[in-house]
Amino acid sequence: MTSRTSLLEAALEVARLTGEVAARYFARDLTIDVKADGSPVTRADREAEQAARAWLAEHFPDDGVTGEEYGETAPGAARRWFLDPIDGTRTFVRGVPLWGSMVGVVEHGVVVAGAITFPAVGESIGAARGAGCWWNGRRCHVSPLASLDRATALTTDARFAHDAVQRAAWESLAARVDVARTWGDCYGYLLVATGRAEIMTDGILNPWDAVPLVPILEEAGGAITDWHGGPAGFGTGAIATNAALADAVRDVLIPTREPGARS
Repeated sequence: MTSRTSLLEAALEVARLTGEVAARYFARDLTIDVKADGSPVTRADREAEQAARAWLAEHFPDDGVTGEEYGETAPGAARRWFLDPIDGTRTFVRGVPLWGSMVGVVEHGVVVAGAITFPAVGESIGAARGAGCWWNGRRCHVSPLASLDRATALTTDARFAHDAVQRAAWESLAARVDVARTWGDCYGYLLVATGRAEIMTDGILNPWDAVPLVPILEEAGGAITDWHGGPAGFGTGAIATNAALADAVRDVLIPTREPGARS
């Protein structure tokens, strides 16, 4: 049986390899294709995921893989790896460095490890259940800030174009905090896990976007749920916060939540 520490090391290695391949194409002219869901994809996304899948096939041949670009293999496997080769492709193709390569590990339906590398800014973060959260090789923690009016809140796209209720909730939160920014995609969650922001949220996330975030935020001492207040990873979007503001933020963002209810 593979230990969770070993899975963390493996997840970090897969994320590093994936990011290394993607970075070869960063800040270069690329042909941009549009997928059925309207999102962009490039040669960099495809080759990076192929490299990750090849590594996993060699080192974990019995495991399943779910990736953004090439779908699912071995769906019945006890352990599955979730891959997002370039989280923030729109950012990537514009030469903005706040994109990341994401890897998550699920065993028997439980998220056990996650890792993200950010090659263009030289950062990496990873966590496994019970093994802590590690940023650039050192332990990291969320901010202790407990005042919503002093907090920094982030989202990928403040328009929340798919959901007017979420958009209104975000606007209400943004009006209450000190700083509201769209330093989005996975970089925003890194900022929360490392104590440089207190809140990050997205209304919609696919499992390959969300699964890696769960152990990272929780092992850093934070809280992460979906937009219904339930477990993140396979739910509706994500709300990530430090622990001190977890309840106050969800009281604002989740209109049907009973004020003061525990996350």
